[in-house]
Amino acid sequence: MTKRKATAAAGRIPRPEHPRMQFRREDSWLNLNGKWDFAFDPGKSGAERGWAKGDPADFGLKINVPFCPESKLSGIGDVDFHESAWYRREVAFPSAWAGRRIALHFGGVDFLCEVWIDGRLAGTHVGGSSPFSLDVTALARPGEKQTLVVHALDELRSGMQGRGKQCPDYYSRGCSYTRVTGIWQTVWAEAADPRGLASCRIVPNFDASEVVLEPRFFSVAPGSRFRATVRAGGKTVAEREVPAAQGLPVAVPVPGARAWSPSDPFLYDLELSVAAADGETVDAVQSYFAMRKVSCEGGKILLNGKPVFLRFVLDQGFYPDGVWTAPSDAELRRDIERSMAAGFNGARLHQKVFEDRYHYWADRLGYLTWAEYASWSFDAAAPEAQRNFHEDWNAAVVALRDHPSIVGWTPFNETTANHLGMWKDGAPWVDPADRRFQSYQRFVRAVVADTRALDPTRPVNDASGWIHVETDLWTVHSYRATPKEQRTWLLPEKGGRPVAANVPGAEPPYEGQPFLLDEWGGFKYLLPEDRGNASGWGYNGLDLKDEKAFLDRIGAQTRLFARMPELAGWCYTQLTDVEQEQNGAYTYDRRPKADPAKFARLFGLRPKWSAW
Repeated sequence: MTKRKATAAAGRIPRPEHPRMQFRREDSWLNLNGKWDFAFDPGKSGAERGWAKGDPADFGLKINVPFCPESKLSGIGDVDFHESAWYRREVAFPSAWAGRRIALHFGGVDFLCEVWIDGRLAGTHVGGSSPFSLDVTALARPGEKQTLVVHALDELRSGMQGRGKQCPDYYSRGCSYTRVTGIWQTVWAEAADPRGLASCRIVPNFDASEVVLEPRFFSVAPGSRFRATVRAGGKTVAEREVPAAQGLPVAVPVPGARAWSPSDPFLYDLELSVAAADGETVDAVQSYFAMRKVSCEGGKILLNGKPVFLRFVLDQGFYPDGVWTAPSDAELRRDIERSMAAGFNGARLHQKVFEDRYHYWADRLGYLTWAEYASWSFDAAAPEAQRNFHEDWNAAVVALRDHPSIVGWTPFNETTANHLGMWKDGAPWVDPADRRFQSYQRFVRAVVADTRALDPTRPVNDASGWIHVETDLWTVHSYRATPKEQRTWLLPEKGGRPVAANVPGAEPPYEGQPFLLDEWGGFKYLLPEDRGNASGWGYNGLDLKDEKAFLDRIGAQTRLFARMPELAGWCYTQLTDVEQEQNGAYTYDRRPKADPAKFARLFGLRPKWSAW
């Protein structure tokens, strides 16, 4: 690399791409990633000491945003517990933004966030998984340098917040890994006309061959108009213009609509614009959508009215150098491509709300996903924890619901042990008369009701594995080592339940929902060159010694599943190793443990009834 190229590379900001491809103003946004001043606040006294004013002397470290301080890519790499962290940088909003509405956007800050501009509070947010925006118009002085300060409070072990797979102990262990504190997604600013679009819900009506839009505006001026233009391959195929009105649905017919599917992930381009009474365009937003429909019928999941057998992989979204944050946009795409090369048609995005760019690539590549919340560790019976969960999860659903690749919502995972702490004889157990459990049931019903209200177009898997309370999908976890053990447990003998349940004494009757084994496998296998790092673990106590034994274990079960008409799909654990958990199809640094084509012949097996 020449000196000039090296200097240019060193000056690039990390993750420079637009973070929100379904709602972008290409010419009026500012990426704020890169070097920020930083300080840990072990006594949680930064506010008392006036750190919100942004005096550089109070910030002794530098951090590379958007990477969390525990990560190598942050430039800090401190993995100890740090419940309070402060960020500072100077920002100059472009002078051309004068007179416009200016917003600060945060893709994710774990967990409570406070933001100041020039020592004045701009706003707060609670929730480590959902993106949020702050209107800073009143504080911004376009064309001048200003001081931006962010404080993150992350009380991981409080029980009041979900941690997902972040470890509550100093050392990573079991299926808990390195922690994430503070900013972990892109920070950016955006300017828009005060009469422009605040948001726009996009709902494809597959059966009617139309797309329904629900625009919301910062304000609606008399005589203003809303226009939607649909393009395919650069050619306009549909257009509709109506008077601007808050939240009223606008149906745009899409004649001869082309369906989106894993075999043909076709996306329509969509331009949304607002015109003033005199006809001048005051705002234009670029977006996209797909024509597709998700439904459940006859114990199957249907895509566009055709049954699809889910061949999913568990993806935890951890990276060796970025923890929860991919080192680049290209790596987000490559993880999906790695999965598809191995024969999977989608992923259960496990114990983490994945960033918007990931879903953009899933949309582009035809990759099906279930979106899940980082639910582990919160106290499911505590009102404050329930409130925090509700707000964060609801916001995540709203932020992601327009992505066609998402085909299901999963707010909870393995709830008995991880939210209620109930065990008996080494297994999850519940006393239905326990008031904590009854409180939990009411909470789950409320979360499911909210999820359905926010997005009635997809099924809700209330709790992956256990305990079901009210669910559109019946999911179970089983890490049994052999096909015989799996079949015996999944489909009990006559006189038992028609399908398995992880906690049968506490779960409702099975009512014919699609039945899915959404965790299985977990077979530990290390490549020969990695045998010196054999201290990790896999399920069943197995430590397979060669590639053939590894593939045989996988194939024996995928062949069984393809012959089980009762099964609507499965999810294999997992895409990659994560730290000490060494049961991936790929290593943690993304080396395949077998030729992906060999994986594809096994993970690609599906029943004849499946369209994909």
